[in-house]
Amino acid sequence: MSMTLRTGIFNMALKEQLLELGLEEVVVMDGYDDCVIGVLERFGTEPIVLYDKDRVIDKLVDDGCTYEEALEFYEFNQLGSWVGDRTPGFLVKLPIDSQYSIPSASVN
Repeated sequence: MSMTLRTGIFNMALKEQLLELGLEEVVVMDGYDDCVIGVLERFGTEPIVLYDKDRVIDKLVDDGCTYEEALEFYEFNQLGSWVGDRTPGFLVKLPIDSQYSIPSASVN
């Protein structure tokens, strides 16, 4: 498993979508194009590819890891990798539960 700077080797549909956003050089994880859920933009930094953490772990389980092995691999080799400012990010979804819902702002 590696993260590499790729500009033309990955899924053509993903490549086309990223190019439409003006992202010519991005860092992606080999073999995880189907886990990409978007691009993260922040002020003062280059946009980065954003992966769904649950999909990444599910893919590792589908490839033969137990859940615990998949989580350990993810935390050490994927989340724990730093390959520069364009290192991908991982989305952790909040539970859909009223206890965690964000209150709407009131405008006066």
